[in-house]
Amino acid sequence: MKKVFKWIGIVLGSLVGLILVLVAVLFLVGNSRLNKTYDFPPDNIAIPTDAESIARGEHMTKMLCTGCHGTDLSGVANWFPAGPFGSMDAPNLTSGKGGIGQEYTSDEEYVFAMRHGVDPEGKPIFMPAVVGFSFMSDEDLGAIIAYLKTAPPVDQERNGRNFSALAKIMLGAGLFGELPVEAVSHNAHVTAPAAGATVEYGQYLVAIGDCISCHGADLAGGPFPDPSVSILAPNLTPAGELAEWSEQGFIAAMRTGIKPGGEAMDPKYMPWKDIGMASDDELKAMFMYLQSLPALEQATGQ
Repeated sequence: MKKVFKWIGIVLGSLVGLILVLVAVLFLVGNSRLNKTYDFPPDNIAIPTDAESIARGEHMTKMLCTGCHGTDLSGVANWFPAGPFGSMDAPNLTSGKGGIGQEYTSDEEYVFAMRHGVDPEGKPIFMPAVVGFSFMSDEDLGAIIAYLKTAPPVDQERNGRNFSALAKIMLGAGLFGELPVEAVSHNAHVTAPAAGATVEYGQYLVAIGDCISCHGADLAGGPFPDPSVSILAPNLTPAGELAEWSEQGFIAAMRTGIKPGGEAMDPKYMPWKDIGMASDDELKAMFMYLQSLPALEQATGQ
């Protein structure tokens, strides 16, 4: 009997040892992914200085950036409260104290962050919008950077990214998917279709708005990227509820947060306030594109 217990102890001890080794390896892999240094060639994107381009950049920033970084772009504390996985503040995008304008010393560093997902040292940043911004034209990207460099400075220190050991272990195991720098194609130059109320321009706006991150690659909806959210992202194809909406109903919903049927949209899950910053023609273009999609059944992820 003693020998049996001895062997049971040896087996259990070996299993515990193997588990500890595996955990250590996954931690190192996750930490390595977070600290990997990337070296991309310069994109050489022209950053304009004229008033019209800066105004365009302000418009795009209001649509695409203020939802995460605040209306004054000073960042948001605990923007990503991940419980046991750590926390992350949305950074201050201005040139005030604590802002990236104090850290970024060249136009190219802004480009690397927004198009490639790396900081001035070449290390990954956790900026989900990078996936959408990878489809953004050089002209629009340059206009946004031009505006950020001239936006009113706000003094506000933020705490950055603080991932726990558990988060790094899960990252090493691939449970968090790809980091933004790992997910994008890193195309050097991107062009956009002519602005206007067209299907093509609507497709461009939906792409740079990263609607697929919540609504799925084919926009048929499905589980939210945050596993703690149990509701499904709705189907945006003509098989979903948008089939019953009119163009004016869509525009009104994005401006007021109230669907044509009277139901309120929760801004926590649907950033209608940001989308509502778009012009009428931009909203028309988005609606035209969504209506042009193949009618697909609501995705459930099962």
